[in-house]
Amino acid sequence: MLKVNTQSTKKFLSYVMLTFGAILAAFALETFLIPNTILDGGVTGISIIISKVSFLPVSLLVLILNIPFLYIGYKNMGYHFLIRAIYSMIIFSLFLSIFQYIEPMTEQMLLATVYGGVFLGLGVGFVIHFGGCVDGTESIALVVSKKTSLSVGQVVLFFNLIIFGVAGIIFGLDRAMYSLLTYFITYKVIDFVSDGFLQLKAALIVTNRGTDMAKEIYKRLGRTVTTIKGRGLISGDKEVMYCVLTRIEIYELRHIAEDMDESAFITILDVSDIIGNHIKSTQRLSKNKRIRKGEDL
Repeated sequence: MLKVNTQSTKKFLSYVMLTFGAILAAFALETFLIPNTILDGGVTGISIIISKVSFLPVSLLVLILNIPFLYIGYKNMGYHFLIRAIYSMIIFSLFLSIFQYIEPMTEQMLLATVYGGVFLGLGVGFVIHFGGCVDGTESIALVVSKKTSLSVGQVVLFFNLIIFGVAGIIFGLDRAMYSLLTYFITYKVIDFVSDGFLQLKAALIVTNRGTDMAKEIYKRLGRTVTTIKGRGLISGDKEVMYCVLTRIEIYELRHIAEDMDESAFITILDVSDIIGNHIKSTQRLSKNKRIRKGEDL
């Protein structure tokens, strides 16, 4: 009973933080960035561009344009991610529509860039840290990363450079440069809040159900694991698994552990660099198996 109550409390608090983060991100956009035509990256940046050109509300565009990205995120991150992402985006969109009637906090471009980037980074950082998402670009980035040698950060940066380039053509080069500066400030703050959702992490998992959990990790996240035989001083024989993943995937890893083995012990480690090939997709795994069997490709 105590365990159920503890889990319910944690879940409730996580949704409180998702709400707070989404509201803070909406506040940063509507009171600092959008009034000064400073863009965020990703789907939100595209929504701002379309809104400035067509006068459609950003809040509506954010919801509509994120729909296909939510589906992609669900297919690659699972049901828990989908629920929290939908909740975060609805709160985000709702408060975008509310804050658009508030007077801008400043008309000074540098102040808007710095404070808007800081508040946006804090808001998005809280949302990501508690398993949500207010922009679907990361979902596409995760898919592309799993199928190519590019990292999530490189894919997101590539998308955003295109968006800021379009902004420079439409609104002027100075707006594009301010937007790029905001982007870097935002993600530095996200790094501070959530240890960087673009940053690679390593998970050491000690469990009694290594094989089943490894299959589930591969099914939900597309990540392979290395299994090592271990022995606990008191608990006896154990399986120790090593897996490299991104910060945004850690939340889903926790759910996998809860579903498969509640007694599993997980340690998350920082990864500064990776040398060598890392299998990230079913296609590449199947290809390697065929090569080992001597089949023609």
